[in-house]
Amino acid sequence: MRLGRNGWRGGCRQGARGLLGWLERRVWQTPEESRLRTWGRGGLNRARSTALGPVPGARRSGPARPGPHPGLVSSQRELKEQLQALQDSEREHTEALQLLKRQLAETKSSTKGLRTTIGEAFERLHRLLRERQKAMLEELEADTARTLTDIEQKVQRYSQQLRKVQEGAQILQERLAETDRHTFLAGVASLSERLKGKIHETNLTYEDFPTSKYTGPLQYTIWKSLFQDIHPVPAALTLDPGTAHQRLILSDDCTIVAYGNLHPQPLQDSPKRFDVEVSVLGSEAFSSGVHYWEVVVAEKTQWVIGLAHEAASRKGSIQIQPSRGFYCIVMHDGNQYSACTEPWTRLNVRDKLDKVGVFLDYDQGLLIFYNADDMSWLYTFREKFPGKLCSYFSPGQSHANGKNVQPLRINTVRI
Repeated sequence: MRLGRNGWRGGCRQGARGLLGWLERRVWQTPEESRLRTWGRGGLNRARSTALGPVPGARRSGPARPGPHPGLVSSQRELKEQLQALQDSEREHTEALQLLKRQLAETKSSTKGLRTTIGEAFERLHRLLRERQKAMLEELEADTARTLTDIEQKVQRYSQQLRKVQEGAQILQERLAETDRHTFLAGVASLSERLKGKIHETNLTYEDFPTSKYTGPLQYTIWKSLFQDIHPVPAALTLDPGTAHQRLILSDDCTIVAYGNLHPQPLQDSPKRFDVEVSVLGSEAFSSGVHYWEVVVAEKTQWVIGLAHEAASRKGSIQIQPSRGFYCIVMHDGNQYSACTEPWTRLNVRDKLDKVGVFLDYDQGLLIFYNADDMSWLYTFREKFPGKLCSYFSPGQSHANGKNVQPLRINTVRI
């Protein structure tokens, strides 16, 4: 049968619609639905057609695909967020474990080195003590031998004199026992010659054995003798008047600094002098080695002490922190202590400090602060110092109510 042009086109349209409908069903149904639909109808040809893939470029027709279930989207988003949080936590825990393992290795290595350092320090002290003990015992033996020799010589001399005295006494006793008057008088004339050398004056001089030399405050005596061999000991630092703020008053020996409430002193300004911060530097600059000094801070309510780069700015308001070249601790608010880090680090200080010890190991990049009364640790700066360092002192401003009027004083130990 021949179809007209329109009839052919209509047949094509119907065939296309049927094919597109099948493709729509084929594309959007699940594999399980496809199998049920295919084998439920039992059509071999339909099973074969199901095995065919979707036709590229085919336009879907029929009912629209239903959108995703709102609960599904919300659950997926929540699970993704939980997964991201777990992945972040995993990364943080991994980094923390790596840091802990590194700290574990560093601690073990540091502990090994510290054991060696402590052992060497005590061995040096033991060696010094043994040397002092040996020297003291040798000195005791020398004093003993000298004293015994002197006594023995005196014993020998006085023994000889005693025999002569006894001989003279016997001569006199014999003469006194003579009953005959003429014989007695006849022998008296010769007695002087016979007694010559028999009579001696005692004149005994006796020096006590120097027991007090080896008693008394023996341990303190030993400590003082060790002091010259111990390093480092509190250094006799002095302050540099050329760096002092105009309101600071220095002692004649430049070991004490106080804030003056009077008008600023008419001092010549220079690049070295602090013009805003009430501060002063030590006169000695450190570029190597190990150093230790102590600062008396008793009865004060405000102060700053530590180190400053020699090239640090001294003009205007200064931020006391390492990035500005200052490594210090501070007393503030009357009874609080902090390290001048960025931000400040509060220090755990049980009792009010009366004396602060400052230890510098320049080559190792260590600056350590101590409570100098019991040498308990306060804070440690670990830095690679770029240049010369000077000790830094700021007594803080004193107040009209009498607070903070006490000076800062460099503690010099004199032996």
